[in-house]
Amino acid sequence: MTAVSTSTALKLAVMGGDGTGPEVAAEGVKVFKDIAEKEDIAYEIKDFDYGGDRYLATGEILPDGAIEELSQFNAILLGAIGHPDVAPGILERGLLLALRFHFDQYINLRPVKLYPGVETPLAGKGSDDIDFVVVRENTEDLYCGMGGFLKKGTPDEVATQMAVYTRKGCERCVRWAFEYTRKRNRRKRLTLVAKTNVLTYGHDLWWRTFQEVGEEYPDVEKDYNHVDACCMWMVKNPEYYDVIVTTNMFGDIITDLAGIIQGGMGVAAGGNINPEPGGTSMYEPMGGSAPKYTGKGVINPIATIAAVAMMLEQSGFEQAGRRVAAAIQKVTGTKMKSQAAGKMGYSTSEVGDLVCEAL
Repeated sequence: MTAVSTSTALKLAVMGGDGTGPEVAAEGVKVFKDIAEKEDIAYEIKDFDYGGDRYLATGEILPDGAIEELSQFNAILLGAIGHPDVAPGILERGLLLALRFHFDQYINLRPVKLYPGVETPLAGKGSDDIDFVVVRENTEDLYCGMGGFLKKGTPDEVATQMAVYTRKGCERCVRWAFEYTRKRNRRKRLTLVAKTNVLTYGHDLWWRTFQEVGEEYPDVEKDYNHVDACCMWMVKNPEYYDVIVTTNMFGDIITDLAGIIQGGMGVAAGGNINPEPGGTSMYEPMGGSAPKYTGKGVINPIATIAAVAMMLEQSGFEQAGRRVAAAIQKVTGTKMKSQAAGKMGYSTSEVGDLVCEAL
C-alpha cells in the first residue's frame, strides 16, 4: 500500500536534522514503510529540514508556523540534532526542548534492552538480564529554566537554578508508569528513583504521590531506590528492574548509564510522548549526530529503527511494533558483526534492508 491521505492515517513528520541524522532517519522511514505495507497501515509522511544547516543559513531554528504545522502530525521521527558550527545548547533548547514543552511531551520513555549479539560491558550478563524500561518525567524539574544571576561576572556572582515539581506533573507521570508496568506484565514491579533523604520537598511530593497512586494498583509491586543506589544496582543486578519511574534530571542521568549497559548509545532509542488523545509525540535515537561519519554510510541505524518500533507501539499499532522489534533482534543476533560505526559488516542502508528482510 502506498501513502494515502486520510484523517485516520498515521501522520509522521520526519526531521533528519544534522550530521548522520538524515542517514539513520532514512532507514527508519524505510522500515516504517515496509511494515506499514505488511500491516496495512495508512500513513502520511512529510520531511522537515529543521536543524543546524537551516539555522546557519536563515538564523531560524523553528520558522513561523512550524509548531502549528507539526501539531497536525501524530508523531515526529528525529534523526539527530547537533552541528559543529552551532554553539552547544542553541539547537537543543530552541528545537528539542521547545517541542517537548510546547507539545507537553511529559513522558520520556527509554526501553533498556540488550539485543542478541550486542556486547555489554557487564560481565556475565545477557539479553535476558538487561530488559527494563525507564519512565522519566519530561517537562518539570531543573529543565524549566527558572533561575537567574546576581552580580554576573563579578567575584560576588550568585547563580540560581530552580527545580519545579507539581502534583499534576508528578501524578500524571506516576500513573502512566503504573499503567505501563501493568500492561508490560513482566515482574509487575515499579521502582521510584529519587533522593528523598536529601531533596526533602520536591522528592517528598514524588514519594507521596507514588504511594497514593500506587494504592489503585494492588497488582503492581511498589519499590524505591535512592538514585545513587539505583546506579549501583543497575550495574550489579540489572535483571532486578522491570520499570523505573523517576524525575527529569535523574532520568537524564540514569538513562545514559542504562544506554551503556545495553550496548551503547548507538542502539538506544527514546520517545518523548504526549499520551493524550490528539497529542504529538517525538521519537529519536539516543546517539548524537556524529558529524565525522556524515555521508560515509557507516553509521548504525538500529536505534532509529527501534524508535520506529516504539512509535508504532505507542501509536496503537502494537503488533507492527513487536514485529519490527523482533526483526531488529534477528539482525543483531545473526547478521551484524558489531554495533560500532564502520564495523557492522554492512553499510547503513544495508542494515535497514536486513531489517526489512527479517520482517
